[in-house]
Amino acid sequence: MKVAVLSLAHVHAATYLQLLRERPDIELIAADPDADPADPTRGQALADELGVSYRPSYEAALAEQPRAVIITSENTRHRHLVEQAAAAGAHVLCEKPLATTEADALAMIEACEKARVSLMTAYPVRFHPAFAALRHSLTDGSLGRLLSVHGVNNSSPPALERSWFADPGLSGGGAVMDHTVHIADLLDMLLEGEQPTHVYAVANDRLSPADADPDPESAEGVETAGLITLTYPRGLVATIDCSWSHPATHPTWGGLTLTCVTERALAEFDAFPPLLTGHNTPQATPRWEPAATDLDTAMLNSFLTAARTGQRAHPDGQAGLRTLRIVLAAYESLITGQPATVTAA
Repeated sequence: MKVAVLSLAHVHAATYLQLLRERPDIELIAADPDADPADPTRGQALADELGVSYRPSYEAALAEQPRAVIITSENTRHRHLVEQAAAAGAHVLCEKPLATTEADALAMIEACEKARVSLMTAYPVRFHPAFAALRHSLTDGSLGRLLSVHGVNNSSPPALERSWFADPGLSGGGAVMDHTVHIADLLDMLLEGEQPTHVYAVANDRLSPADADPDPESAEGVETAGLITLTYPRGLVATIDCSWSHPATHPTWGGLTLTCVTERALAEFDAFPPLLTGHNTPQATPRWEPAATDLDTAMLNSFLTAARTGQRAHPDGQAGLRTLRIVLAAYESLITGQPATVTAA
């Protein structure tokens, strides 16, 4: 099956290429015409480094009629590429967030439905076996009613690797746009699609390292720390710490945890727990050996199976839209200083 990766802008693009190039059942091609030719981390240079066949334009890649397309562009460019891929008859896996505006997300969903292809949102954490166990323990009734959830999704600033993350014209926002959605998707799973009624958000940009800031004369910058509070109809309250708060010296790039308080217990989930911790004496830094749960592979397997069989891929575009609505409400709250109402589905 032919798979095309369109744009190599996102930090996850190289990982997807590395995973797919090893598969004998996949014919892999890539296109990244928006990249600066002098940038060794994108475009032809990255494709050559990884041994992936490269095409000079998106049109050239889509002309080869790939069965599946993975879009790893800057956030605000998702819509155009999804619409192009759908028009070419390809099933689509789109990097999160699905879009940066509700209008774009709805247009992407409509384009894929019209073309009768799947639109999947890249939320790999929901494929974690430990999350599946957590979800089962919360839904089988043994722990009683879920009362509150505290989610944390922290990382180093991605603008250290890709400067566009700090440009709101390309990213659509900072830490709130980038990291709220992963936790929001897990909440969406736990609550079976139930949406919060209100969202309250606070954020600041005090964690930005100087070399990750955009040119102050050309961009306004983005928030790098945030705390989102969600209130649900049943009275449940959830919080999301979405900050880019890990320093460059942290032993891992990022992490994601959930703490669930129920009537009878406290249940915790850690997506990236350490298998072994210690200290690196020569470098005077912490040592962290991660446990071996390859979430990206699990997500790609699910997407490729859906593409082969024609089944609907999950999480689908509607899941991406629901989580985006939470993000957009958070930004409204940041503007008004008051809780914002989530747009009805």
